[in-house]
Amino acid sequence: MARGGVTFKQLDTAFSHGNFEPLYFLYGEEAFLIDALQHRLIECALGPGERDFNLDIIYGAEADARQALTTCASFPVMAPRRVVIIRDFEKMRDNRLFKSYAEQPNPTAIVVLVCRSKPNLSAHPYRALKEKAVAAEIKPLTAARLPAWIVDRVKTAGLEIAPRACEMLADFVGTNLQTAAAEIDKLTSYVGDRDTIEEIDVIRASGQTREHNVFELQKAVGGCEYARSMVIMERLLQQTSNVRGECIRIVTILSSYFTKLWKLTICQERRLGEKEIASRIGVSPYFIKEYIHNAKNFDQGSLEGCLTSLLAADYELKGGSHRSEHMVMQLLVSKLTDRGSVFAHSNKALALT
Repeated sequence: MARGGVTFKQLDTAFSHGNFEPLYFLYGEEAFLIDALQHRLIECALGPGERDFNLDIIYGAEADARQALTTCASFPVMAPRRVVIIRDFEKMRDNRLFKSYAEQPNPTAIVVLVCRSKPNLSAHPYRALKEKAVAAEIKPLTAARLPAWIVDRVKTAGLEIAPRACEMLADFVGTNLQTAAAEIDKLTSYVGDRDTIEEIDVIRASGQTREHNVFELQKAVGGCEYARSMVIMERLLQQTSNVRGECIRIVTILSSYFTKLWKLTICQERRLGEKEIASRIGVSPYFIKEYIHNAKNFDQGSLEGCLTSLLAADYELKGGSHRSEHMVMQLLVSKLTDRGSVFAHSNKALALT
């Protein structure tokens, strides 16, 4: 594998095929993916009986750099290789000593140096590691890339996921991959012997119903249906044992929805086609017409007002207000549907003149 920047997918594939290099340098803020690479490496590089004597996991804040280097230079015991993982490498005192190790790593070891953020790559030892080791910056997934990650994760579990179900799950979990993985595990058990995760599975596995779920609330609010939005919102809060947590989740999903509508209106101003709009805002082309339909109820100003209201509700729900969760949500639904209905009514009035 070439030195310098590689991707998560390239590393995961290489490990799965038993292709290893003596030195890896992983850094970035996506802890879930970095942890997944470490687990994959251990699983593929060492047999269960080899790990007792040939696997060392070192924590930088607690370790001495010289002792860590001694471990890295050690030979394997009754195995073809040893694996040394140094987590929180940026916290290790005197880690600059690894500059010389990068020049000539132990060929019988696989050493992985992990930083939980992006270090100063122009300073040693990081500059040497970026040049000499197999280096990868693992960035958090964007909302637009999450559906593809979900599809791959579901395939790994031996299943498929319907496009709408995938989009709903992506909205449901945001970009938290730990939560996404847990939900996929739950859905894998929920579908039983079936081979495809459907829309109704995502809804029911979350404890909601076909008629009263956060995605129906999303459509009702986008359609400026105040009464229906209030009924669904109240039913969601009745069904949960954690009202505050449910409210925060609803606000998060609605924020994602209105952000997509806001991006959609910008794309329309640029006269982009539906397929490109779907790609830009992170929505399946199968469902872009629904977003386009509801976007007609809002202009840029009203959408920005909706996002401001959602931000204020999030602040209140997280301790910024003494109002009850029900009151915060009732006011929010009223503001969101009112902003859209005012614009929609004004458009109708203009059309009649």
